[in-house]
Amino acid sequence: MALYKVEICGVNTSKLPLLKNSEKDALFQRILDGDKEARDEYIEGNLRLVLSIIQRFNNSKEDVDDLFQIGCIGLMKAIDNFDTSHNVKFSTYAVPMIIGEIRRYLRDNNSIRVSRSLRDTAYKAIYAKEALMKLSNREPTIEEIAAEIGVKKEDIVYALDAIQTPASLHDPIYSDGGDTLYIMDQVSDKKNREENWIEDLSLRESMSKLSPRESHIINLRFFEGKTQMEVAKEINISQAQVSRLEKSAIRNMKNFLR
Repeated sequence: MALYKVEICGVNTSKLPLLKNSEKDALFQRILDGDKEARDEYIEGNLRLVLSIIQRFNNSKEDVDDLFQIGCIGLMKAIDNFDTSHNVKFSTYAVPMIIGEIRRYLRDNNSIRVSRSLRDTAYKAIYAKEALMKLSNREPTIEEIAAEIGVKKEDIVYALDAIQTPASLHDPIYSDGGDTLYIMDQVSDKKNREENWIEDLSLRESMSKLSPRESHIINLRFFEGKTQMEVAKEINISQAQVSRLEKSAIRNMKNFLR
């Protein structure tokens, strides 16, 4: 962190304010009421979040001032689009937005160039998706996005694929209550769904030692191939809770099978 306790874009990072949750809530209510000073104060109070995120891109060889500025753009977009009715922490919503803004910047400045028309199509699709999600509170289909921006769905899929950069399954998405959620936690386990190991008696016996909720989660995750997000929606708990229960269940099963 010593590297970042300096002036970045004219900001003395060692003197950035640290807002309490109560202060953030009060400021955001003022923002909703149209208070521009509260918005500026809220931005300044979350610059530490931007600093923590740009450290993930140390190996990008990009100027830290540039990354900081782009991260701030992502932060402002997150503030302008955050919906308090969803009962989600602002940082949980803002982190993917900030990371996405930085990744878009790095893609646009990458030596492997994607044509301007492809980028324009992809960004139109992304913005249309965000707008449709805000209206319907659900993930829009490719067909709905295509109808919204007047582009063939095949062209949208191709454009979105062209601007993607490879991501590791071990990349963190966000942390909730000390439990970090990774990309791999969002991926269906097709291998376990296709194999026939459900018939193994020792496995059945170990599952019988689990609590009903743990057993249900293991069934949904590894026998039905659902993601943690799908499981969370089905049993009406948070994804972080699903992750904790899943890890606890697997640990108990391993102990029994030893």
